[in-house]
Amino acid sequence: MKKLVILSDLWGNINPDWLTHYTEILKKHFEIKYYDCRELGEIYLQEYTEEKIHQQFMNGGADRAIKNLLKKEFKSIHVLGFSIGGYIAWKSALQGLKVENITAISSTRLRFENLKPQCKIDLFYSENDQFKPENDWYIRLELKENIFYNEKHDFYRTKENAINICNEIIIKRKPNY
Repeated sequence: MKKLVILSDLWGNINPDWLTHYTEILKKHFEIKYYDCRELGEIYLQEYTEEKIHQQFMNGGADRAIKNLLKKEFKSIHVLGFSIGGYIAWKSALQGLKVENITAISSTRLRFENLKPQCKIDLFYSENDQFKPENDWYIRLELKENIFYNEKHDFYRTKENAINICNEIIIKRKPNY
């Protein structure tokens, strides 16, 4: 069974109940390994505002998370990353993480990237996320845009959207047994 690494959003293990929408479906098709990005990034966990957590990731936390993920995963994997988790997956793959596929959900920091990893990439954003990449970014990097209409940044937390995303992962990346 192929391994699927799930990388959390910036909230990590704070109210992670929505993750079960994914793991319940995907565990039938993949060996699942979950990482809390805050732990990977050695983020100070007493700072619970979104702004403070985000600042910590942008001020060295993302780099620490990448370094720590590279120390933990050595074999070829699939990655499902939410928000900052998708960014960490992308950057880790550029630094040598052996990735067959990255599925990044609401990973808005990717809009600043000019290089893409040499793997299959599926990106999902919400229509109303003001920080999603612009159309020219997709064209420049030769990537396909997948938009969830009438949704906001954290659209991935609903069961219905999780089912749709999981179905895409299963259909496109059916593991070879």
